[in-house]
Amino acid sequence: MTDDPVIGFGIDAIREAAKRLAGRAVRTPLLNSPMLDDLVGGRVLVKAECLQLTGSFKVRGALNALLALDEDARRGGIVTYSAGNHGQAVAAAARLADCPAVVVMPRDAPRIKVDNCRWWGAETVFYDPGTEDREEVTGKILQARGMTLIPPFEDPRVMAGQGTVGLEIAEQARELGLAPDTVLVNCSGGGLASGVITALNHEFEGLANHIVEPAGFDKMARSLAIGRVCANPRPPGGVMDAISGPVAGARPLAVLSRHDVTGLTVTDEEALAAVAVAHRLLKIVVEPGAAASLAALLVGKADVRGRTVALVASGGNVDPAVYRRAVSD
Repeated sequence: MTDDPVIGFGIDAIREAAKRLAGRAVRTPLLNSPMLDDLVGGRVLVKAECLQLTGSFKVRGALNALLALDEDARRGGIVTYSAGNHGQAVAAAARLADCPAVVVMPRDAPRIKVDNCRWWGAETVFYDPGTEDREEVTGKILQARGMTLIPPFEDPRVMAGQGTVGLEIAEQARELGLAPDTVLVNCSGGGLASGVITALNHEFEGLANHIVEPAGFDKMARSLAIGRVCANPRPPGGVMDAISGPVAGARPLAVLSRHDVTGLTVTDEEALAAVAVAHRLLKIVVEPGAAASLAALLVGKADVRGRTVALVASGGNVDPAVYRRAVSD
């Protein structure tokens, strides 16, 4: 299937993004643990995007979107809103391209993500997620400064960049002589899920597609069920901040609606347990929201017995206190 001219996204856009990002984004490893396989009864392939530049897959989409801008737009600077990982990605991309960046963040964003945005050179502006709308706060900055918005997920260039994760999974699985028949993707706005599922469904037939969200805040699954964008009823709180954005993306929803996608949910406790398993069996640091898909496997939300399943450990920017809580037992 070629790119949709309305959405501006598809396998061709993902392949173009892969060319732009070649030599810039890290080709992260695809990990496997026989002990993990034994726990779930299938072959589990974990794409370790926690080892990506900035510690998250997000830099792929941000950098692809930035590199697609013309020189005038780059000089004017870029702005985004983010709970942290996309903000860090935009900050890093801006530094690599030598342009200004502003990141609008919730007041309760993890300190490590705030500090990392600032380290990359971005200005941080805070809002109260309980009383303020992040897009309105960002819009005022755009109007006042004439910058260009790079949103976390509602942009075909960002979605295409995230889709390069799926292309790499396909390449690396084939290098191992494997063909995934199941994919689980952590989901908030849907940029990663739409990109990865598009890429993998182009490469492999008959995939079982799953998205994973926090329990009680499965806005994308509800959006898919009724065919229109849904929002969370309130800020979720909890430890899965990486996948706790307020609203599903319209473009990602349109893409995911074309595939047979099943929505799964996990609790904070299940996500923390998965962080510990990733630490013990895969030797990687994964933040709770990025461990949601692994959590869904470990508690049997998806039956993968006898199957080959791919998932994305999408980020590793975890607050030290939360990480200690997860791995202390």
